Parts: sequence; C-alpha cells; structure tokens
Amino acid sequence: MTTALVLGKFLPPHAGHAYLAERARELADEVVVLVLANSAEPIPVELRHRWLEEMLPWATVRSGVADHRVDYADPAAYDLWADTIKEVTGRSSFDLLLTSEPAYGDMTAERIGARHVLVDPPRSAVPVSASMVRADPFATWQFLSPGVRAYYAKRVRLLGAECTGKTTLAAALAARYQTVWVPEYGRDYSVPKDLRGEAWTTVEFVHIARRQQELEDAAARSANRILFCDTDAMATGIWHELYLGVRAPEVEAIGRSRTYDLTLLAAADIPWVQDGDRNSDAVRHWMQHRFATELARGPEPVVELRGSLTERLASATEAIEAHLGLRPPEPADARMQVAP
Repeated sequence: MTTALVLGKFLPPHAGHAYLAERARELADEVVVLVLANSAEPIPVELRHRWLEEMLPWATVRSGVADHRVDYADPAAYDLWADTIKEVTGRSSFDLLLTSEPAYGDMTAERIGARHVLVDPPRSAVPVSASMVRADPFATWQFLSPGVRAYYAKRVRLLGAECTGKTTLAAALAARYQTVWVPEYGRDYSVPKDLRGEAWTTVEFVHIARRQQELEDAAARSANRILFCDTDAMATGIWHELYLGVRAPEVEAIGRSRTYDLTLLAAADIPWVQDGDRNSDAVRHWMQHRFATELARGPEPVVELRGSLTERLASATEAIEAHLGLRPPEPADARMQVAP
C-alpha cells in the first residue's frame, strides 16, 4: 500500500494542481492532498479544503494553518514544516512526495521519508499558477473549477419595482455576456399563493430570501466571469414591508449578509402595465423609492438605468466596464466559454 503526498497553499486550487494530483494517483494507492495555509492569506483554508474535496473526490484532503517562516536555505525551517505535515495528516511518513517545485521538494521529502517526484516544473502541461489566477482570474478562467469560478465571478444585482423591465434586462445582459442569470424566486412563489388569497407570513419571506441566495450561489458555479441576479434578499425585505406593514429583522439580516460588485437599478420610467399579478403604479413608485433609500445606505456602486431596453443595455454595459473592467466576450473567444 503506497501513499503519495501532494501539498501546497492551493491559493486557489486550479487545473495544474489537479494534474499533479492525478500523477500521484497513477503512482500510489492512496493520495493525500494537504493544504498548508498561512493565517494572513486572503482565501479561508476551509474554503480551499472544500474546493479540493470537490475537485479530487478520490483523494484524502487534509488542511492546517501554520505561520512558519519560509526559508529554502535553512534546514530548521524544513524541520518545522515537516512536523506540521506529520501533525496535520496524522502520518509519520509517506512513500512519495509529488511537487513541481525543485526549490523545496527534495529536502521536504527527506524529512517525511518520501521519494521526491518532480512533475512538470516549467508548467508546460498545464500553463497556470496560483499567482496567475490571483493576478487575473478571468485570464485563467478555463483552468478553474466551478467552485473557484463562483468565488471569483463578479455579481451584478438588478433591482427595480414591478414593471420596470429588470427581468427582461437580466436575460438580455446574460445573453450579451454569454453567461447565466438568476430568476426571481419570490415571483414564482407568490403568484399561486396570491391567486389562492392566502395571507403572508414572515417565515415565508425568510424562506424566499434564503432560497434566492441558494439559487444565486448555484448559478455562480457556471457563470462566465459575471453573474446577473434578478433581485436579491434585500428586495425581499422590502416586499415584506409592503405586504405585512413592518420590517422583518430576520429577512433584512439575510440581505445584509451579502454584497454585490455592482447594482443596476431599473427606473420606473416605462409605462406601468397590469398583467393580472401586479399591484398598482402607486405601489411601483413607493417600492422604487424604498429601493433608492436602502441602496443609498450601502457602499456598493449603484447605476440607474433609464429609457428603452436598447438604451438600458448600453448604459449597463458602460457601467460594467467602468466599475468591473469587463467587456462582453467575443463569440470566438474560447477562453471565456462556460465549462459544462
């Protein structure tokens, strides 16, 4: 029974790490993937751990935090790291250590009783590194797993009262940026309930707010650099205020738990049309005022969109480039294609 160790910061994990782990899988009966994190690093170690478990379901993933100094010339530094490796993995030795790092591989392997296997140090097989991802995740998008993509994807929130065109705009923007969008869960929930004439409860609004965020997080995994969200949990809190006459701390806490990279507020400057499910134009303007008031409290950039759909699309595209630095991808830009 041979055991191989693959270790690193995985800040974040990418296809190059998966390639290294797959080589270990070919050489050993068991593969242990160890995340050795520093307490000052920007991505929580728990999140990196979960990403690796998803990417490498056949491997044993372990993780720990240690702030030892990194000094490739100091044997004492290697001793500290080797002790941490043994402590976190619960193993005193390994048969193989696979790395792409000639700088520290041999001396680390020696201290855990392993043979060092150097794999593709120039990164020619999978031309990516974690530092490249951190510098420009969108340029390395094809090398990222769904979980990591969800972490880096820019989230754009579209808000607006009834009959302001935000749903049409969300779908149009998703098509323009070759990505996905998140429909408004509360609308699907409310239509049959209102038809039945049932009274609303706070518990239902809590459910809607949580479900909206769950759907958003799921969609972010297949987003192509940017995710468009038709409403959010903050809007659910305003709907609670409209239907029940009071604010709901539980719902608003859910709304405050999430921030967005950009908010697009669809103006109420288009004709109000009753489709059988909407309230009234007066309610539309009341809600629009509430949205503007609440958005003014937050730090996120807000851009109001007016005019026709064509004008709104143009304004939204300008805002996304100005605030997020993103342009719509070219059809032939294979780098930006969404992974299946």
